[in-house]
Amino acid sequence: MARPPSRRPGINRKAQYSLFASYVVAVTGAAIGLLLVVVAIFDPTGFSAIRIGTAEIGRPVSMALKGMVSGVSSVDEILAAYWRAGTQNVALRRQVEADRNRIIEAKGVAQENLRLKKLLKLVDADASQVLTARLIASSASSARRFARLNAGRWQGVRPGMPVRAPEGLIGRIHIVTPNSSDVLLLTDTANIVPVRRANDNIPAISTGLGDGSVEIRALTAGRNPFRPGDLLVTSGIGGVYQPNIPVAVVVRAQGEIAYAVPLANPARVDAVVVERAFEQAVTRPGPAAPPVSEEGAADNAVTP
Repeated sequence: MARPPSRRPGINRKAQYSLFASYVVAVTGAAIGLLLVVVAIFDPTGFSAIRIGTAEIGRPVSMALKGMVSGVSSVDEILAAYWRAGTQNVALRRQVEADRNRIIEAKGVAQENLRLKKLLKLVDADASQVLTARLIASSASSARRFARLNAGRWQGVRPGMPVRAPEGLIGRIHIVTPNSSDVLLLTDTANIVPVRRANDNIPAISTGLGDGSVEIRALTAGRNPFRPGDLLVTSGIGGVYQPNIPVAVVVRAQGEIAYAVPLANPARVDAVVVERAFEQAVTRPGPAAPPVSEEGAADNAVTP
């Protein structure tokens, strides 16, 4: 007589263990999420500390993933360069792109300097740069557009500071932790930037649309003056962004609104520059005047 089976086959037992483990993971995740929601509602200070700790812990992981994504995304560029014209083609395309950005910025700088030197007599020195850092992560499809910077409060970064890349404006610092910070991107719906058209100084306002593009509204009355191909740079109004930073290029005009695409893509940008606010850079106090002795003051008062 055959021995009756005392337990179920191993394959069924493995399936049961897998199903049980998935249930445990799901219930644990739901419990943690509910706990975070309760903490965020009843204890915002504690939730802020949890957020800062999570950002610090996830910083090395974000840096590693950024390197992996950059390596994978560059494969198609290398293959295309090999089949078309080799590595020289890639270098030439990058050089043309860099030269185009330099020409745009140079035209804006020359025009703005001519106007400011006549009216305000501003000096040419620019000591607004704080530090250079790397973007280690950026949001791709969420409703809010943020990027993660691998520099924070300990490196001198403060909320509100502009962030720019060689290609153009990236955004401004939103949240700062000790060793990292969140950048509110140019394409976020909460980011409003005063801009102007580079060739004739028509003022406008740039507002993010949350889908990788920005909305441009002219400040002048009348019909929409913008056309596809127009280049937009920062105007310096508001005291946050320095003037003449390349922002976006108009791709479509519809009614009173123009739609533009930023020149700097956070997904492909590695190194960025964090700057002081334009108002702080301009109004930074200079060296103190040497003290005047009482005898010298008396002589100056007597001398006609």
